[in-house]
Amino acid sequence: MITSRRMAAVDRNAAALGVPLRALMESSGNAVARRVRELTARGDSVTLVCGRGNNGGDALVAARFLDDRDVEVKLLGRPESITTEIARANWEALEAAEIDAEIVTDSHAFDLDDPDLLVDAMLGTGITGELREPEASAAHAINDSAAPVLAVDVPSGVDADTAATPVGVVEAEHVVTFHDLKPGLAEHADVTVADIGIPAAAEEVVGPGDVAVLGAGGSRKGDSGQTFVIGGGPYTGAPALAAGASLSAGADLAFVACPESVFAPIAGYSEDLIVQPYGDDGENSTTDHLAPEHVPELVDTAERHDDTVILGPGLGRHPETEDAARQFLAEFSGTAVVDADALPLVPEVDTDAALVLTPNRSELAELDGPEADDLVAHADEIRELAADLGHTILAKGVVDVITDGETVRRCRAGTPGMTVGGTGDTLAGIVAALLSRAAPFEAACVGSYVNGRAAELLDRGDGLRATELQETIPAALEGGDDD
Repeated sequence: MITSRRMAAVDRNAAALGVPLRALMESSGNAVARRVRELTARGDSVTLVCGRGNNGGDALVAARFLDDRDVEVKLLGRPESITTEIARANWEALEAAEIDAEIVTDSHAFDLDDPDLLVDAMLGTGITGELREPEASAAHAINDSAAPVLAVDVPSGVDADTAATPVGVVEAEHVVTFHDLKPGLAEHADVTVADIGIPAAAEEVVGPGDVAVLGAGGSRKGDSGQTFVIGGGPYTGAPALAAGASLSAGADLAFVACPESVFAPIAGYSEDLIVQPYGDDGENSTTDHLAPEHVPELVDTAERHDDTVILGPGLGRHPETEDAARQFLAEFSGTAVVDADALPLVPEVDTDAALVLTPNRSELAELDGPEADDLVAHADEIRELAADLGHTILAKGVVDVITDGETVRRCRAGTPGMTVGGTGDTLAGIVAALLSRAAPFEAACVGSYVNGRAAELLDRGDGLRATELQETIPAALEGGDDD
C-alpha cells in the first residue's frame, strides 16, 4: 500500500525519470475508461463529474476513450479555474473533440439525469475533510442518484490514508485507484488497482518528489530545530562543516561542543556558529579531547534543549574519547546523527536514542557491514545490518544506500568531485537539520539527495570544495532546476 503523501512523491519522481505527469494522466484516464467499459454495455449512458484538478483531468481523458458510450461530462467550475496545466490541456482536447460537456457554475443548480453509471472525479487523494461547494452539492446529488458510482482514485471526501469519511462524502460502489492500493481503501468492497506505467525506480530511487513533499520548517525561532555537534579535537574543520550545513538546510541554531584547545579555530570559521568549549581545567593544561567527565553536561544540554545531536565529526579515536562516546550514546535518549569516529562504537552500546548512521564504505565494514565498492549489490546485507542495530543507515558510496531495516532506497544524486574530504560532514549536518521535520528514514533519504543535488548545482567537476555546498543546499531543498 502507499500513502497519499508518498504517492505524490512517486509521481514527481517518475516525471524526473522521464515519465511526464501528462503521460501518467493519459494512462490513468485510459484505466478509468477500461473500468467504465467493464461496468457498462455499449451505448449505455455515463456521466463524469469532474473537479478542476488532476483527478478531474483523469476523467477528462477517460471521456475521449469512451466513444462507444453515451458520455456526458460535467465540469465543476469555469475552465479558466482548472488548477493544473495538464488538466486544462485535456479539457481543451475534450472541447476540440466536441464531446458533450457542461460547465457547472452554480452548484445549487447541479442536477443529474438517470445515467447507467456515474463517475466521481471531483477530488483526489490530497483533499480531506468535509466537502465544500461546489463539490458538496454535487456529492449530495450523486448519492441521491439511483445510478452506481465509480470513483476515480478515491471517493471524493474519503481520506485515502485513514478511511475517515466526513458527512456528505461520495458513496461509491466501485473505485479505480492508481499504481498501488491506498490504506483508506483497504476495506472497500470493489477496488481496481491500475498500473499506469510508473517505473519501480520512482519508488526506489530518492528524487525531487521526496524533497517536494517534505514538511516545511517552522515560522518561529526554534520551530525548525537546532543542531548540537559534538566533535573536534584532532580535527577542526569537520564539526564546523557539519554545523554550517545544518544551518543551510534550515536549522535555526547550530552549536558546536568541542575541547577548549580547539575553540578558537572552530569559532573562527563562521560567526553563525555558537561554539561551546569544554575541558578548561584552569591551573592544569587545557583538555584537547572529549573525555567521560564531559559527558553528563553534554547529555543534559542536548536533552534540555531538545537538540538534534551530530556525534563524531573530527572527534578522533583517543581511548578516553571512545569511552566518552559510548557513554554519551548509552545515556542520551534523543535523536542523533552518528558519523566518522563515533560509528564503530554503535554496535557496542544499548541506547534509547534514535540514530541515523552515515558510514562511508570503510566505516560500514567497521560496523560489520559488507566490505564492497558496489553498495547497491549488497543492499540486502546493509538492510539486515540496520535491522540488527535497530537504527537507520545511510551508507555513502557512488550510489548511496539508505535503509531502516525494512525499506531500502538508493540515491544517485551527486558528482565525482564529492570524493573530496568534508562532503560527509555536510551530509551529517543536512540530515540533522531535516530530523526536525521528518522521521529518521525520510530525513536520511532526503538528506542524501539534497547533499548530492547541491554538488550538481555547483557544477564544479573535480574542483569541488565541501564548504561550497553550503551555498547551494538551500536551492537543492527548494527543488531548484531539478527538471
